[in-house]
Amino acid sequence: MQLQPKQRSKLDPSDDTQFYTSPRFVTHVDESFIDQLTNLYRERLKPHTRILDMMSSWVSHLPDEMEFAHVEGHGMNEEELARNPQLDHYFIHDLNQNPQFPLSDQNFDAVLNAVSIQYLQYPEAVFAEIHRILKPGGVVIVSFSNRMFFEKAIAAWRENTESGRIELVKDYFRAVDGFSEPEAISRQSSIPTFLQMLGGGGSDPFYAVIAQRI
Repeated sequence: MQLQPKQRSKLDPSDDTQFYTSPRFVTHVDESFIDQLTNLYRERLKPHTRILDMMSSWVSHLPDEMEFAHVEGHGMNEEELARNPQLDHYFIHDLNQNPQFPLSDQNFDAVLNAVSIQYLQYPEAVFAEIHRILKPGGVVIVSFSNRMFFEKAIAAWRENTESGRIELVKDYFRAVDGFSEPEAISRQSSIPTFLQMLGGGGSDPFYAVIAQRI
């Protein structure tokens, strides 16, 4: 799979560094989504392992009772990352300017991406990097809902359906040799999206795509 140039485009093409200059100390999904994500981490992550929380913020949603050998944070706003109590270390890096991580090969047991995958303009290159830094058998968990900064999401995401976005993330994994066949978790809201936007209640849908480095 290779995205076309138009599919990588954003409504706001300005420098992402400017967009993320001011910290946002909010959660971008509801409590139901967060609880499901933490439970998924509890089920799929192992204690005393090395974790990369990519495109992170001031919260990582890792289970409080689990101890990890190291949690590395990556993001775009230093104030947010500095506030995150679950990170042992963090670094700032714009993956849309340079999709290569400044990290060594086979250094992590798990890579996490929560509600941020929609902003990557070169996901094929980034997923190749994820594969590079993962240890054999390491797991990748990509979670998302139907919320986004619309002007910063790529066209391939904005113009897709929710089920289509699941398939898109699967294709990101399939674009790289050496990942297992991706597994999808789909828990849709009982309330239609347009009613949620009008304040009609209902919890955020929960989606996750998971694969391992073979």
